Amino acid sequence: MLPPIYQLKRVALDLLFPPWCINCGREGNYICDSCRQLLSVITPPVCPRCGRPQAQGVLCPGCADWQAEIDGIRSPFLFDGVIRQAIHELKYRNLRALAPSLAGFLYGFILENPMPADVLVPVPIHRKRWRERGYNQSALLACELGKLSGLPVIENCLVRHRYAAPQARSASVIERQKNVTDAFTCVDERLQGKRVLLIDDVSTSGATLNTCARALKTAGAAAVWGLTLALEF
Repeated sequence: MLPPIYQLKRVALDLLFPPWCINCGREGNYICDSCRQLLSVITPPVCPRCGRPQAQGVLCPGCADWQAEIDGIRSPFLFDGVIRQAIHELKYRNLRALAPSLAGFLYGFILENPMPADVLVPVPIHRKRWRERGYNQSALLACELGKLSGLPVIENCLVRHRYAAPQARSASVIERQKNVTDAFTCVDERLQGKRVLLIDDVSTSGATLNTCARALKTAGAAAVWGLTLALEF
């Protein structure tokens, strides 16, 4: 449950600026009940590492030879349709008001699929991207999920110091991995001994989350799992 003051603020904002469904335009919610039924929900069994649907829950071919630093990646949805549109609106069209609704999906997922976590850490963006966009969509999701779950959110500990093109535009898994090699650094010891839940919007190859996990574990994190809204499949 949300704190009473937080709920009151949400009601007041909805009265002044009623949300419209990003998919069908119906007034009431950013993703209406009908359009929620269109979401491509990931159901078990899944690959225990990358979280993609996989028969019998064994390692998928892409993960069989992957020397992963991250303990696992999980997501409630496949990256298509309504959820793809929602992430696009949040990430590129400044619809930051979507963050609470999308974080609600993440919260519902971890209630049904508990993940080991002491803290939430958003995947950081480079300062150039910050200047272009004005915000980090993963940090918005992490902060809203923190309000729902009660888990603390730690920002500015994991930083991205090397700029690269968006992962979705990279041609191959190898190219995506090269894009993020040594791109992240953990700058202090706040996460030492902590079980970290990394928050991001989409996992494509898992390279970004894995590189973040390497930096966090180098700084002493006890475990690192990734939680994203969607998996590109």
